[in-house]
Amino acid sequence: MTNEMKRRRFVGTGSGIALATAAGGLAGAPGARADDGGGAVPEDPAGARSTAVTVLPADPRYPDLTSGMNQRWQARPDKIVLPRTTAEVVAAVREAVSTGKRLSVTSGGHCFEDFVFNADVRINLKLSLMNQVAFDPAMNAFAVGGGATLLDVYEALYEGWGVTIPGGICHSVGVGGHITGGGFGNLSRQYGLTVDHLHAVEVVVVAANGTVRSVVAARDSADARLRDLFWAHTGGGGGSFGIVTKFWFRTPGATGAPENLLPKAPSQVFLTLANWPWEKVTQDGFGRLVTYWGRWLEQNNTAGTTGGSLYSWLLLNHRDSGALGAVVQLDASLPDAPAVLSDFLAGMDLALGLSSTTRRSSGVVDSAYTTTRLLPWLRGTRYIGSISPTQLDPTTRSIHKSSHLRTVTPQRQIDAMYRNLTSTDGPSALTGIVLSASGGRIASVPPNATAVAQRDAIMKTNFESLWYDTRDDARNIAWVRNAFRDVYADTGGVPVPNGVTDGCYINYPDGDLSDPAFNTSGVPWHDLYWKGNYARLQQVKRDWDPRNVFQHRQSVRL
Repeated sequence: MTNEMKRRRFVGTGSGIALATAAGGLAGAPGARADDGGGAVPEDPAGARSTAVTVLPADPRYPDLTSGMNQRWQARPDKIVLPRTTAEVVAAVREAVSTGKRLSVTSGGHCFEDFVFNADVRINLKLSLMNQVAFDPAMNAFAVGGGATLLDVYEALYEGWGVTIPGGICHSVGVGGHITGGGFGNLSRQYGLTVDHLHAVEVVVVAANGTVRSVVAARDSADARLRDLFWAHTGGGGGSFGIVTKFWFRTPGATGAPENLLPKAPSQVFLTLANWPWEKVTQDGFGRLVTYWGRWLEQNNTAGTTGGSLYSWLLLNHRDSGALGAVVQLDASLPDAPAVLSDFLAGMDLALGLSSTTRRSSGVVDSAYTTTRLLPWLRGTRYIGSISPTQLDPTTRSIHKSSHLRTVTPQRQIDAMYRNLTSTDGPSALTGIVLSASGGRIASVPPNATAVAQRDAIMKTNFESLWYDTRDDARNIAWVRNAFRDVYADTGGVPVPNGVTDGCYINYPDGDLSDPAFNTSGVPWHDLYWKGNYARLQQVKRDWDPRNVFQHRQSVRL
C-alpha cells in the first residue's frame, strides 16, 4: 500500500440533504435491504403507529447523530428523527412547518460545509433506515432509498442484476446528496454521471399554504412542472426543493429485462496506484506531470473509446506528506486496455523525468513507481473505497474548494500549485490538490439537459486539508484559502466560467464563494455552481418551495 494512499481522503461528495425511502411491492435482490412497506403513501393511515425513531438530547445516541464526517460542523437540534417511510418524512416535515422550526436532512453525512449541521437546525431527519435497493416493476426502474449508501447500491445492483450506476469511490457516501449534486466516479468517463441514468424522484414538498405531501417527478412526467422538479434534482444540489424520499434509476432509452436497464458493471478492472516520492520531484517535473495528465485527457476524450473510458485521479499532495500519487481505473474488457493503460502510466513517469526497471502484470507494464492489479469489479470498488483510512474516518476536520477546468492547467496556475504545495508553513500532511478526470461520456450530454452545466470540462480539482485537532483549524483553513486564491488570482480568486476554468462543483460546496472577501470576481456564487441553469432552478424553487422551508447557506434562492 503506497504512502500517499494511506494519507489521503481523495474524494468526497457534497451535501447529504436530499433523501430517499423504502418502497412496497418491489423485487428484492441479494444484498437489498429490508422492505419497510412505505411505498408512496402520502400519509400514515388513521391510527397507524409510527415506526420512526426519535432521538432527544438525553438519549445516549444523540452525540453520534449531531455531526457528520466533517467535525468542524456540529448541531444541537431539539430532536433527530429517523423515519422508515415516506409518510413518516411527511409527518416530520409537517411538524417543522407547523412549529416554524428549521429542518435539515442527513443522507450519508458527508457534506463538506455546515449545510446540515449548524446552530439554527432544530429538527434533523436522518434517513439511514431508508436504505432499500430493489427493482420496481411498476416503474420499470431500480428504486433506491435516500438513506442508502453508495456501497448499498453497488452491492445490490451488481449482485442482483450485474448492473451499476457510475457513482463515487467513497462508498460510505449517501445517495441523497451525491445524486442530487450530479455525482461522479471511476466509471463516469465510460458511462456518464449518475444523473444521466436517473429516471424519477419521489420528493416531499411544502405548498404555499403549508400543505406537506409527496410527489413523484420523472424524466417523462406529463406535467411540465414535475419534469422541472425532476430536472432540478439532476445537479441542483440537496436541500433546496424538498426531501427526496426515493430515487428510481433507468438509463434513457433502455428497454427489456431489468439487467438491460442500467450500465453493465465491468467483469474486471485494472486498478493502478502510483507513488512518486517528493524528493525525486523537481519543479519542472511537477509542471510536466500536471500538463501531461491534462493533455492526455484532452486527447483521449471521445466517448466509447478505451482512452475515453480510462479514469484517473492525480494526487498532488503537499510535500510534507512525502509523495505525489495517482489512482487509475480501466475496464479490462475494453479493446487494447493493457496497452492504453501502460502507455498512460509510462507517460506520467516520463513527464517527471523518472525511469526504472519495468515489470508486466496482467499485460500492463508497471514501473518502480506504479502497481497495477486486475480485480473483479465489485472487489475493486470495495478496495478503492477503503485504501485511505481518512476517507472513512468520521473524526477528521476539513476544508475543501473546487474548480472545473476545460483545458490543460495553465502554466501560471501550475506554478502557483507548486509554490503552495512546497510551502513551509506546516499544514496537515493530509493537505493537497486532487485532480479528477472528466470528459468522455460526461461530455456527450448538453449543459442544459441536466442541472450540471459543466459538461465539457476535462477535469475537476479539489483543494483540501484534513486534520484532527481544533487548534490546527486556522493554519489548515488558511492554507487552502491561500492556495485557491493564488491559483485563481487572475480571475478574482475563484475559477470563473471562461475558456479555461468553468466554475465550481456543488458537491464540493464552498461557503467562501458567497463572501466578497474571498470571491472578488463579481461572479455570484450560484453562477459558479450552475452558470446559466440557475434561473431555471430558481423557478423550480418558486414553484415547489415558495415558503423556503428547505434552505441552507447556499441553497437556491427564491
